[in-house]
Amino acid sequence: MEIGQICVKTVGKERGKYCVVIKKIDENFVLVSGPKFLTGVKRRRANIIHLQPLQYKLEVREDASDEEILEAWKKSGLIEKFGLKLPSAAELKKQLQAKEGKVEAEEKGEKEKKETSKAKKKEKAKKE
Repeated sequence: MEIGQICVKTVGKERGKYCVVIKKIDENFVLVSGPKFLTGVKRRRANIIHLQPLQYKLEVREDASDEEILEAWKKSGLIEKFGLKLPSAAELKKQLQAKEGKVEAEEKGEKEKKETSKAKKKEKAKKE
């Protein structure tokens, strides 16, 4: 499997959907992405035996962002060939904002966890 290789997932809930190899993890696993808003495949690790490589390849760099992968899909002309539905600009912006909001919420949750654990440690130290 090469970076940029277009594949079809053959197993799991994303079975039958197109994805792009964006990083080779080891001899058995690769990192793939659809991106989700185009093909329905979110960025994840996949076993290479669960992927059916196609003859097509996108020009993307290793660890490319979903936006870069989307641009590569557009340049290749394969969106129309595979019958994929390109999200509108408004939908795309909304999904990207939701993605950023989720990351911010996760960071906020981690910060709160750290503060809570620090407070617990201080209480424990006071008791001793």
